[in-house]
Amino acid sequence: MKSETDLPRFSYPISGTASELLVADDAVFLAFARKVGADVDGLLAGYAIDDKATLRGLLGTKVDVQLLTGDVDGGLATLDKVRDLEEKPQTRVSSGLITREILKAEKDSGAASGPAFQAAFAKEFKGTVDGLPWAAVQDRVKQSRAQYSTLTPDVLIGSVKASMDPAVTKTKSLDFRMAQSLVLLRTVLKDRYPVKETIVNTLAAYIKTNNAAKPDIWAARDVSFGSAATLTPVLIGIWDSGVDTSLYPGQLYVDPKPGMHSPHGLAFDQQGKLYNGDLQPLSAEQKAFYPRALEIRRGRNDMVDGIDSPLAAKFREDLKTTPPDQLAAEQKTSTFLSQWMHGTHVAGIAVKGNPAARLVVAQFDDGIEYLPFAPTVEWANTFKADFVQIGDYFREHHVRVVNMSWSDSQSEFEDWLAKASTEKDPSVRKQMAAQVYAIWREAVEGAIKRAPETLFVCAAGNSDSNPGFNGDVPASLILPNLITVGAVDQAGDETSFTSYGTTVVLDADGFQVESFVPGGTRLKESGTSMASPNVVNLAAKLFALDPSLTPEKAIALMEKGADASPDGRRHLINPKATVAMLQSKTP
Repeated sequence: MKSETDLPRFSYPISGTASELLVADDAVFLAFARKVGADVDGLLAGYAIDDKATLRGLLGTKVDVQLLTGDVDGGLATLDKVRDLEEKPQTRVSSGLITREILKAEKDSGAASGPAFQAAFAKEFKGTVDGLPWAAVQDRVKQSRAQYSTLTPDVLIGSVKASMDPAVTKTKSLDFRMAQSLVLLRTVLKDRYPVKETIVNTLAAYIKTNNAAKPDIWAARDVSFGSAATLTPVLIGIWDSGVDTSLYPGQLYVDPKPGMHSPHGLAFDQQGKLYNGDLQPLSAEQKAFYPRALEIRRGRNDMVDGIDSPLAAKFREDLKTTPPDQLAAEQKTSTFLSQWMHGTHVAGIAVKGNPAARLVVAQFDDGIEYLPFAPTVEWANTFKADFVQIGDYFREHHVRVVNMSWSDSQSEFEDWLAKASTEKDPSVRKQMAAQVYAIWREAVEGAIKRAPETLFVCAAGNSDSNPGFNGDVPASLILPNLITVGAVDQAGDETSFTSYGTTVVLDADGFQVESFVPGGTRLKESGTSMASPNVVNLAAKLFALDPSLTPEKAIALMEKGADASPDGRRHLINPKATVAMLQSKTP
C-alpha cells in the first residue's frame, strides 16, 4: 500500500439514527460492532499496510470490539501491538491507558461491573498512573482529567447527533470511519463512563503530586523588533478563514487598486465567488452564539490547566445539564466558529514582534466536511480558478511569506460526501471524491508554483500520522518554496497530536499559543496551525532584515539555525540563533 486511498471502503446500513444505535441494547449494537470488527480483521489480513498510524487506527478499533465482546486476553494482546507501533516515545509510555486497566480489572475480578470490578480497576489504574513519567505524560493526563470530568451520556449522544445523524438521515448507513468512531464511543459509554469517578480522582491526585510546570524554552529564543526604521516592509499572506483586520492597525497591506475585493486581499465565499471582505460574515444565530462559544473555549482551557474559575465551573455545569439536541446544535455552530476564528488567531502569531509586517488576506472556508452542499467537479474547478487568482495576487503584490494552517485529503472529501450527498455506495463516493480531490490538489500546488518568490509555510496536521501517506494537501507536497511544520510544546517536546513524516522539516511551538480572535479576545489554542505561523513569523523577520533572500535561502537558514533533538525526530526553530546568523553575514 502506498496511500490511504488504496484501502477498500465499507458501508453499514442501519435503521434509525446513529445516536439511537449508540444507546441500543447489547444484542443490536454488538451485531453491528462484530461486522465492523470483521472488516478490520479482513483489512489487517488482506493488505500489506506499512503505515503505522493506519495500523494503530485499525488495531484500536479491534481493541474496542474485543472490549465490547468480552475478549479480555485478545484485547490485551492487541493493545501490546498498538504500543509497539507508537512512534513517539512519550505516547508509547501511556499507550492504551484506561482500556488496558479495564481489561485487566475484568480479568482479575472475573466481572465487567460491580464492586469487585470497580476495586480491581481502581487498583490497576492507580498503579499504572503512579508509575507514569510526569515529564512525558503531563499534557495528556491533564486533558484526560478535564475530558472525563465533563463526560456524560448526553454529551456522547449530542456529539453523535451533530457529527453522524445528518449523514445517516441521507444515506441510511454509516461509512467505515463513522462506524469506527461509533464503536469507540460505545466503549466510552459502556466501559469507561462507569469508572469515570475513579479516573478523574486518580488523575487529579497524580497531577497534584507531580504538578511541576515544564520549562518554557521559547521566550529565550524569541526575537522582537522594536522599530521598523531599519527594516524592509514584508507582506505576510494569511491564506485561511479570514482575518479581523481591525485588530491589526498599522500592520495591514493596502492595495492601491483593490477593484471588486478588499484592499487587504482576496476573499471567496463557499461557492467560490469573490466578495469584498476580510472575514466571513456571520448569520444572526452565529453572532448571537459567538460570546457563548468564547466562554466555552475559555472554560475548557481553564479546566485543562486545572484552574477552578467561574468559566470552568459553568462549562462543567452546562455539559451536565444541557440536553443532547441542544448540545448537537451548539456543537454545529461551535465547529463553524472555530474555523471562523482560526485565521485571526494565526495572523496574530505571524506578525508578533515585527513592526515591518503587513498582512495580506486570502480568505476561503476550509471547513469542507461541514459545508451544507455536496462537492462537485464544477465546484472544484471554480476554486481552482480562485486559487490561480490567489497565487497570482501573491506574486504580483510581492507577498514574501504565506501561512497555510489547513490541509485537505481525499478521505475528507469522502467524509463530506457521506454527510452532504445522497449516494449510499461508499465505493462510488470514493470515486467522486477522487475526482474532486485531484482538481483540488492540482489547484493548491498550482497556486504555490505561480508565486515562486513567495515562501509558503503549512501545518503538518493534528492526526498523529504521516501526511504523505494520507495525501494531505499542502502538507504532502514537495516544492522548493514550501515548508511543512510540526508542533512541539513549551519545552520543545513533540505534542501527542502533531503529524510527522519526510515533508515535516521544522518544528515550532504549537501548544497553548495565545493570540487574538475576532473581536479582540485573546485565547490559547493548540495545534500545528499555531506552529506554522511561528515559522512564518521567523521567516518574515528574515525577509525584513534581508529582502534579497529567496524562499530557498530562507528555508536553508531556518533549518541551519534549528536545534535537532537527540533522536532526530524534532528540529526546533531558534529565531534568535537564526537571526544572528543572518545578521553576521549582513554588512
